[in-house]
Amino acid sequence: MIYLASSSPRRAELLAQIGIEFKLLPVEIDESQRDSETADQYVSRMAATKTRAGETMVFAGAPILAADTIITIDGNIVGKPTDHLHCRSILAQLSGRQHTVLSAVALNYEGEIKLKVSKSRVGFRALAAIEIEAYCGSDEPLDKAGAYAIQGKAAIFIDYLEGSYSSVMGLPLFETAELLKQVGIAV
Repeated sequence: MIYLASSSPRRAELLAQIGIEFKLLPVEIDESQRDSETADQYVSRMAATKTRAGETMVFAGAPILAADTIITIDGNIVGKPTDHLHCRSILAQLSGRQHTVLSAVALNYEGEIKLKVSKSRVGFRALAAIEIEAYCGSDEPLDKAGAYAIQGKAAIFIDYLEGSYSSVMGLPLFETAELLKQVGIAV
């Protein structure tokens, strides 16, 4: 059994999908990006920091898994929407373009953190203003990197995917399984 340092129902669903027994371990961390930190460095630090935050909540040496997902466009990290207006702005920026999704997964096992990063490319078809408005009016884009959920209504916006669907959803399963196998946890 492992601990999943997350309160994300999507990450829990994905981890259950590969048959891993786990307990949720919601953690709170500072998600501020540091000056001159690249997107790869940022997403990796977030995943690792979540596992460290969980260490104080479980017995010493317990396996703690965490992930973080961000999107970038034009080399800039696009965060989660802060409100309806910000949601519209993000989706307008993604409309008719491709962006990169980076998902880092970290496993803290016996005090050592192992980490992998998955990189995917996602393309959105051109979106009409009415579609953006309707989607932003739903609860779905809230608390989502890039203001969308690939597994939800936004699936109709996506005309291109190169990489890992589970990674874009929030937990790269291939990389997760590789990390768990490295420490002897059967997948």
